[in-house]
Amino acid sequence: MIKRSFQNRSKDIILPLYKSLVRPHLEYCVQAWRTHLVKDIKLIENVQHRATKMITDLHGLTYEQRRSKLKLTTLETKRLRGDLIEMFKILKGFDTTSLDIATNQLFHRRDHSLKLFKFRFNTNIGKFCFCK
Repeated sequence: MIKRSFQNRSKDIILPLYKSLVRPHLEYCVQAWRTHLVKDIKLIENVQHRATKMITDLHGLTYEQRRSKLKLTTLETKRLRGDLIEMFKILKGFDTTSLDIATNQLFHRRDHSLKLFKFRFNTNIGKFCFCK
């Protein structure tokens, strides 16, 4: 839709549109549902790849070069950062609704309150979910 709607595809126009319209949809609820298959990660990353390709100033560069010039990180890195922030909020008590759930169901704490035990799973559903 962005490609069809805007003829001027400069960095100043495409980048804010991508960050405000597209990326929130890609990052929505990633802590609850996380892609773990390589094909799914590549599929989602290709959305950002196509968005950076639209910028006329960056034609002829590789995806990594375009990403570094636009100061964008990979979506997988953003998901990992979101997981770390959510874990920090739970452990430090900033997210009180998740703290009760986390202490009872999600994490088995060992010797002290900041040492976590990782549960073992037989299926990929539990293995790659943030909450377990």
